[in-house]
Amino acid sequence: MKRWRNFMNLETKYLGLTLKNPLVPSASPLSSEVSNVKKMEDAGASAVVLYSLFEEQIIHENRALDHFLTTTGESYAEALSYFPEPEEYHNLEADDYLEHIARLKQEVEIPVIASLNGVSKGGWMSYAKRMEEAGADALELNIYYIAASPDMTSETVEKMYLENLKTVKRSVNIPVSIKLGPYFSAFANMATKLEMAGADGLVLFNRFYQPDIDLETLDVTPGLELSHSFEKRLPLRWIAILRPHLGCSLAATTGVHTSEDVVKMLLVGADVVMMTSLLLQKGIGTIRILIEGLQEWMDEKGYESVGQMQGAMSSASVAEPAAFERANYLKILQSYRRDKFI
Repeated sequence: MKRWRNFMNLETKYLGLTLKNPLVPSASPLSSEVSNVKKMEDAGASAVVLYSLFEEQIIHENRALDHFLTTTGESYAEALSYFPEPEEYHNLEADDYLEHIARLKQEVEIPVIASLNGVSKGGWMSYAKRMEEAGADALELNIYYIAASPDMTSETVEKMYLENLKTVKRSVNIPVSIKLGPYFSAFANMATKLEMAGADGLVLFNRFYQPDIDLETLDVTPGLELSHSFEKRLPLRWIAILRPHLGCSLAATTGVHTSEDVVKMLLVGADVVMMTSLLLQKGIGTIRILIEGLQEWMDEKGYESVGQMQGAMSSASVAEPAAFERANYLKILQSYRRDKFI
């Protein structure tokens, strides 16, 4: 056993939870299997974010039930035969999700963070409370929205996010984080508003999957491309900027593929570092490799705890805070031209 394992403290705080280290698998299909979550725990994951339950799934199944209950024209006793059997109309995907939470709480010791994905106000939000009742330790509210209408203002979009968060927060007692995309005109201001509205944490950033065009069929096609390490730069920049100004938890996600990526996210101020693409590409066991790489780097640099690292290179701590903002832009372009053409 390596020497650094005997004294190094990898503990971190996230959403009020004390975690044994900052490595947390983010929402993905992997967490739909109990066996996979157990493998994550065995590999060293300190918590897990479950795959998302979508507003559309809940609404679709509720509408199916409403159809069963309202479309029969019969008015006599035999009309009862038109009512579906319970297994036909219960909210299969949503109920299965709740049962999955309950089972995981029996099978694993690490915290289980449920994920609820939606946009509009409605009954789907009631599932936040049901997730809590099923045993979820925390909730990640994933708002995936494209403001495509020219009539929709930034103020309207921000208000929608804030109201959704407030509605969910009123319904539960467990911590709630909100997973966001970066497309706000004044992101730092929006992050502050979300914290004031009750967000216990921000998860930065959601990857909006972009459509493509099939040139043979001339169809718009969905496409899923897993993240790459360079994509970490966006959350890295914003966590560095926000860390000195926010008291809520900050989770880094997108582009985490190496132990070096993990170290960088912690240095700018992340409380936890999340990953999915890496686990899908190289297997759940890579969590252990990330932890060992983190420990080796800490030993080399003389850090005894993750807490010592966190925020050591945020915008409040580095010699040139503007490096995270506009000032570095011209320097990068000039450097590229010089290297390219000289």
